[in-house]
Amino acid sequence: MKVIYTEKQRLHRVKYEFLSGEPTPCFEKPERADMVLNALQEHGGFTVCEPKSYGTRPMQWVHTEDYVEFLQSAWSEWEERFGSEHDASPYCFVSPRYLRHRIPKDIEGKLGYYSFDMTAAITKTSWQAIEAASDCALTGAELLINGEHSAFALCRPPGHHAAPDMMGGYCYINNAAIAAESLRRNGKDKVAILDLDYHHGNGTQSIFYDRDDVLFVSIHGDPDYDYPHYLGFADEVGEGKGKGYNLNLPLPQGKTDWSLYEPALHTALNKIKAFGAQALVISLGMDTYEHDPISYFKLKRADYQAIGTQLGQLGIPTLFVFEGGYAVDDLGYNTVAVLDGFMS
Repeated sequence: MKVIYTEKQRLHRVKYEFLSGEPTPCFEKPERADMVLNALQEHGGFTVCEPKSYGTRPMQWVHTEDYVEFLQSAWSEWEERFGSEHDASPYCFVSPRYLRHRIPKDIEGKLGYYSFDMTAAITKTSWQAIEAASDCALTGAELLINGEHSAFALCRPPGHHAAPDMMGGYCYINNAAIAAESLRRNGKDKVAILDLDYHHGNGTQSIFYDRDDVLFVSIHGDPDYDYPHYLGFADEVGEGKGKGYNLNLPLPQGKTDWSLYEPALHTALNKIKAFGAQALVISLGMDTYEHDPISYFKLKRADYQAIGTQLGQLGIPTLFVFEGGYAVDDLGYNTVAVLDGFMS
């Protein structure tokens, strides 16, 4: 299997996030990719490739033009206003209920306008990493378009929380959504996205919610108790042409082990088969692991091998796009378990 990765993605490193009211060293860090690369090399059977460069136009397939321009210019505006000592982070947010949806001219206002939480700060070199992650996903999609049966886009920062015009959850550009849209525009009439991250892929859902050509399925922690809290419920089934093409399978916090997870996975895979997907994008979040520091499922390494095996049995050209997973010491081995199960 080909793995698409570039060292440019190391250029994004946020110093702190706020967790339970405390400034905490950010869990989403370059070392996450290092551990995956080390495990891939140790296992063997993978070829690491540099991505092609696609520019910003594909980003605008799933994101608004003004949002992409904001991401490109945010640091320079922040640095001019405040200097470079601290990462650019929002402190006030536009409420959909009471505040006016108008893009402010000041960078503090822009950060709050284009963010839905405080986990997606911007650094001096974040844009280079964000663009590189998008390139990795697009290169993976192109491999499938050109006849490869599978590929793994080792993307960071991750993307599935990024909505058409909002960043959050460590995510800026929605890598999986861009890859799915590329597959659609290059001959795959029906594309399915299966999100296996512990946290619901609210951004991906919002991008495709009214479409019937891209099926979105997500298995995740119950948003009544888990991030992102305001999306990911079972009654969200799509709207307009997209009604029936969005399936959320929320599972209970702290209780979900393989005995609960496997039936949800079967439901998800049956939905994908019934849809008749010609290509499958997996938002591969590994924070469902029993020792993940910010998540609450109980999956073990053997379970990831089983997940990969069942995905492989679909027989659909598949692109894996890396998302979350923060138990760094085990992250690489768990990721390889999924990919090895798929290839086996």
